[in-house]
Amino acid sequence: MIPEPVPGDTALQRLARVFDIFADHETIRTSPLYTRLIQATAKDEELLELAAQSKRTPVPNMLMGAVHYLLLKGVQHPLADYYPSVVGAKAREDDPVPAFKAFCRDYRDEIIQQLHTRIVQTNEVNRCGLWLPAFSLIAQREPGRALGLVEIGPSAGLNLLWDYYHYDYGSSYSVGRVDAPLHLSVSLRGNRIPPLLETMPPVGSRIGLDLNPVDVRDEDAALWLRALVWPEHSERAERLARATAIAQQHPPQLIAGDALNDLPDVLARVPDDETLVVFHSFVINQFSQEGRERLSALLAEQSAHRTIYRLSIEWIRSPETQLELRVYQGGDEVEHTLLAYVESHGRWLQWL
Repeated sequence: MIPEPVPGDTALQRLARVFDIFADHETIRTSPLYTRLIQATAKDEELLELAAQSKRTPVPNMLMGAVHYLLLKGVQHPLADYYPSVVGAKAREDDPVPAFKAFCRDYRDEIIQQLHTRIVQTNEVNRCGLWLPAFSLIAQREPGRALGLVEIGPSAGLNLLWDYYHYDYGSSYSVGRVDAPLHLSVSLRGNRIPPLLETMPPVGSRIGLDLNPVDVRDEDAALWLRALVWPEHSERAERLARATAIAQQHPPQLIAGDALNDLPDVLARVPDDETLVVFHSFVINQFSQEGRERLSALLAEQSAHRTIYRLSIEWIRSPETQLELRVYQGGDEVEHTLLAYVESHGRWLQWL
């Protein structure tokens, strides 16, 4: 979530509010370690100055990921004793902040190297359980046609492979092969049941467009993906490992490029007899307001001769993460529907 600007704020004060909001709305529910470290960073000028070296957003994810990456890579430091992802169940639970500050001082140059060269490329595979009802809705609108998928910011493209997984939405609702190598679970909230099909919607094309696509066969690139999974989230790490193995066997088509420049060429690769679906999650928070407007205008323009469905999971100045559907047709946006409130890592879905 992007905080509203406050007149007179310095750059570090604005960044401190970013860290406070991130802790309050993102980590506080599921990562006690990151909550303490992020809250401490918001109050520490030296840590904020280090975090400000990040070339990408969200900055809290970047700083935490850079530190986690170095620890997973094998850097020996007392801070590692606080990370379940490094030392397992014996991780310390006392105050980690002194060790974190010491680590950031001791490895400042190495952290800055990561902040200058990496981008947030989280592949949260459980989000596929949020996408599936939306893909099913579109498939019901366009019967007999395969979905032509284009993901903006796919990282390693693991969410492009959503139809390879099995989904459990509770005792009465499951979709996919029982023998699928990866099983995902999503809790349903509220009284409405999402429009799930008994079988997977058919998929034709699947293309990802990313500034820096990740080749999961590259060990260092795969380690960065792992570092972006929060230390306590062992189940997320296991899902990532299983999805990575699937992607190594069935690699999606990933193209390096800028959506605002290269998306028209990518859309043209999707055959006309497929239902064109563009989707993205936690991507446009890294765009400027002008960039977001340009993306919407570009999709509207590209819809002059074919309908484009756009699905998004984003959290920008809204109380909850939102799953939204936009439809572009004849050069205009003709529909904008809030489909669901969702948990950012795919734990729950409240269909609206």
